[in-house]
Amino acid sequence: MTKKPNTPPLLPFFLALALAISSVNPLKKWLIFYLLSVFLSLLLSISPSLSSNSEGNALHALRSRLVDPTNALQSWDPALVNPCTWFHVVCDSNSHVTRLDLGNSNISGTLGPELGQLKHLKYLELYRNDIGGKIPKELGNLKNLVSMDMYGNKFEGEIPKSFAKLKSLIFLRLNNNKLSGSIPRELTTLKELKVFDVSNNDLCGTIPVDGPFASFPMESFVNNRLNGPELKGLVPYDFGC
Repeated sequence: MTKKPNTPPLLPFFLALALAISSVNPLKKWLIFYLLSVFLSLLLSISPSLSSNSEGNALHALRSRLVDPTNALQSWDPALVNPCTWFHVVCDSNSHVTRLDLGNSNISGTLGPELGQLKHLKYLELYRNDIGGKIPKELGNLKNLVSMDMYGNKFEGEIPKSFAKLKSLIFLRLNNNKLSGSIPRELTTLKELKVFDVSNNDLCGTIPVDGPFASFPMESFVNNRLNGPELKGLVPYDFGC
């Protein structure tokens, strides 16, 4: 487990402060307020480390689920609080993880719900590996995500409906996997989505025609069990599943 940084005990501190303010001469209260301001500044200064610690725990949990024969994740040292020093991890100026670059890394295994804790993540690049299992619904919590490239793996099961919460998503490429079920109609609400590819899977039903799906080429849907564009009012969208 990642070692957590030491932090001041908040509740005892504020109880002691309240007692001190009520019992001292008003002329000395300025000193107490000064100490309080110093404490708050310290707390703000360590908050990025606390965030990095949480994100580091999430990435370490991911590493524990993956098989890494070429040591692509060798630098992911759980003893380091800040994951921004790890290879394949990019952070912003506040030490928040914003990019995970593990494309074409010869890794296998599965993904877990811990990835949903990377709240500042913008780019999730896991393409051309051998990762399998279901795609965690918790990825729908990555509300800052711009690009999700997970093509060329062995993901199975359904496309999570929770992806409809990714309102900043522009690129979603899930092609060349083993995904099944229908294309969630909830994805038609993703107004920023410009690139969508689910070709070469085992999807069924019909192809959405609303929202951004009106402009996606048919090549994005080939080599599935899809029955063509949705015919509203004539057949159910999951016809043939």
